[in-house]
Amino acid sequence: MAGIGTENLVGLNTLVFSSPEFLFRYLPVFLLLFFLCPQKKRTGFLFFGSLFLYALAQPDYAFLLLGMCGMNYLFGLSLKKRTAQEADAQKEERRRKGLLFLAVACNLSLLVYFKLSNVFDRSFLLPLGISFYTFKSVSYLIDVYRTQVDAERSFFAFGAYLCLFPQVVSGPIMRFSEAADGLRSRYNFWERVEDGLKWMVAGLAAKILIADRLAILWNDIQTIGLESISTPLAWLGAFGYSLQLYFDFAGYSMMAAGMGEMIGLPFLKNFDFPYASRSVSEFYRRWHMTLGSWFRDYVYIPLGGNRRGKKRTVCNLLLVWLLTGFWHGNGLHFVLWGLLLGLLVVLEKLWLGGILKKHPLLAHLYVLLVIPLTWMVFALPSLSQIGVYFGRLFPFWGKGIAVNPMDFAKELRMFAPTFCAAALFCIPAAGRWFSRHKKDLPVVIALTVVFWVCVYQMVNMTENPFLYANF
Repeated sequence: MAGIGTENLVGLNTLVFSSPEFLFRYLPVFLLLFFLCPQKKRTGFLFFGSLFLYALAQPDYAFLLLGMCGMNYLFGLSLKKRTAQEADAQKEERRRKGLLFLAVACNLSLLVYFKLSNVFDRSFLLPLGISFYTFKSVSYLIDVYRTQVDAERSFFAFGAYLCLFPQVVSGPIMRFSEAADGLRSRYNFWERVEDGLKWMVAGLAAKILIADRLAILWNDIQTIGLESISTPLAWLGAFGYSLQLYFDFAGYSMMAAGMGEMIGLPFLKNFDFPYASRSVSEFYRRWHMTLGSWFRDYVYIPLGGNRRGKKRTVCNLLLVWLLTGFWHGNGLHFVLWGLLLGLLVVLEKLWLGGILKKHPLLAHLYVLLVIPLTWMVFALPSLSQIGVYFGRLFPFWGKGIAVNPMDFAKELRMFAPTFCAAALFCIPAAGRWFSRHKKDLPVVIALTVVFWVCVYQMVNMTENPFLYANF
């Protein structure tokens, strides 16, 4: 898991954005204090305030996060290139390269230790957001080594970057170069609050009104039993889970980006309507974009990318996707999911991509069919469950147990409006329209109504934290 089991966050809700406690207690108080702070002190407040919220959510590991801040701050300063005579250039480069290796190894060793500890002891509590702040640390260190960014001299500024409360649970994975200007900027608070609030409401609606609604469908399927659902219901469940995961994580990302905008950070786009893609490769360039670009810039390209022949390219792609699967979790199904996507990306690069480019309609249908199938490998925790579910999707071998052929009709009637709304907001034109008209009065009124509908739903429904807090 990249973060922490959601059950560990429900008790306090300090960092569950879709909870009334966060929206009406923690966030307003944080923003009020941030606004009242003198501008020169806001970076320090952002660091200590974010660390405080983290400590309220998971006090056991607050000192780990603080230690990571200190360790990587010192590593960054040590990696700064020293001025030296020409004769010492090679020695300086060896020093920096060795130090970078040590710094990255320290970060990744901690991540692997906690992941493996969870493998052998499922009750072991993973540090909240450790994969995200580890990847942020590694990107910072490598960028300093490459002299793409200067080593940050202010511990408070670096700590604020690593601990940022909108991103610490599930990203997005912001680079230090993207955060640096925002952390130092002196801006008018109110100029950005309005836009940030609108993105927050849009993200909250995606989570509460679409993702949480579709979660009921997936729960119904599990209650019935995977071996007892009809083939139409199995397909409905696959499409429903795909859309649930998208609107859940995209909704979180919009809320995180909106809160970031309020405190002076650039709006970080993490999703770009992936279901409008024409290949699996394009889908994952549009899905969780900050993670994909991280693996591209810090793993795939340093390994040689596609510059060393087809065999090396295939190996690099499969390795990246294997690591992507492991990053999401330590179960065998995550590794299988990563390798399956890697194989699809390789097939597209070597052969299938040319066919898809010639037939756009076929390409869209291919994505809409294949992606939900891969999500089933991601969603189901054991090979036996995956086998049972695919047996219901493709009932060519074996038979289900006590299958009701019309079970899908009831579910379809219940969830058809949600599917229609989800399909509408998967279209890029809908996003462009919102970006153009979000300042219009009718849109502002609609967003206000939507917000209070979401609040009503939050108060009257069971707490359902963001799915990606589990990965």
